[in-house]
Amino acid sequence: MKSLRRIYAIFSKELIQLRRDKMTIRMVVMIPLIQLLLFGYAINTNVRHIPVGAVDQSQNGLSRILMQTISATRVVEFVARYASIQQAQSAIASAKVRAVLVIPADVSQRLARHQSVGLGTPPSSDEETSRPVAQWMVDGSDTMIAGAVKSLRSMPLTELLSKPANRNTPTFEVTLLFNPEQRTAVNVVPGLVAIILTMTMILFTSAAIVRENERGNMEMLIATPVRPIELMVGKIIPYMFIGALQAAIVLGLGKLLFNVPINGSLWQLGVVTMLFISASLTLGLVISTLAKNQLQSMQMTVFVLLPSILLSGFMFPYEGMPRFAQHIAETLPATHFMRLIRSVVLRDAEIADMTFDTFWLIAFTVLGLLVASLRFKKTLD
Repeated sequence: MKSLRRIYAIFSKELIQLRRDKMTIRMVVMIPLIQLLLFGYAINTNVRHIPVGAVDQSQNGLSRILMQTISATRVVEFVARYASIQQAQSAIASAKVRAVLVIPADVSQRLARHQSVGLGTPPSSDEETSRPVAQWMVDGSDTMIAGAVKSLRSMPLTELLSKPANRNTPTFEVTLLFNPEQRTAVNVVPGLVAIILTMTMILFTSAAIVRENERGNMEMLIATPVRPIELMVGKIIPYMFIGALQAAIVLGLGKLLFNVPINGSLWQLGVVTMLFISASLTLGLVISTLAKNQLQSMQMTVFVLLPSILLSGFMFPYEGMPRFAQHIAETLPATHFMRLIRSVVLRDAEIADMTFDTFWLIAFTVLGLLVASLRFKKTLD
């Protein structure tokens, strides 16, 4: 009986302590709730409304009807037009669009041949049988996006044909850029850099301030002339080198073991990586100023990591998410870095062509440092 009373006393004490820890109670409720909402609403492998462009070399009403017919499938959404194939390839490389439809100048004749071949009429030459109505150029580095666009390869054009064509006759030619073999490792390895850095960088600095309190070092910091902003910058600099080492390990082993190409310049890769490391470290510092102990900092880190992994485009296509999930994803550094590193590593894109994501990481770092500095008070309260 005495043992049971002692167990009950410890049990009561833990309940009282848990009730006082408001942050833990919030995390107990919020973490499963966020996971349920993310997997139930935001995570969708059925990709729709993929942003694509068009190179219309025919410039007639038939090409416009063709684009409207394709848009009616809701698989893709035309958001841009380009004057040349070179401009279209540059837009795909910088992730402005995920695919481009090239409509040839003789689209009317191709439609006629497409119908005649489908109905069994012998073509005039073997060349005509192999000429599709139009061509898709697709970003093959994302296998889900490529698979969704490839599903349009044999789509029927009933609105444009007086009689239905043979369903076995391909309507579009599909050219996969950057990853024609559709190897998953090509897409996964650069994205893994973003996930690993997100996990480790935020984790390193999320307990930076509360650890000083728990170790009794805060009195020493208060006695020094170090300013809050200087303390925050000094906290993140050592971990920037650790993050750079982690990125080099992942990309180096990815190239060595899985033959993942590094098509972009190393200096641009280094710039975008250091920008993301800085943004992730400052996010960890903000968490550290909010948390009261290391347990709370760990809980808040997990709360940030879940959306970063699920909404950044690493596991599920960004285009498959509903609008509200995309808005949440746009606030996360991992989403912007995922675009940048895949574009630089796989598509040899220039940072100058991806200014929005680049400046967003810079702005996030500056804002995070300011918030963390303002929240840090050189007092023991």
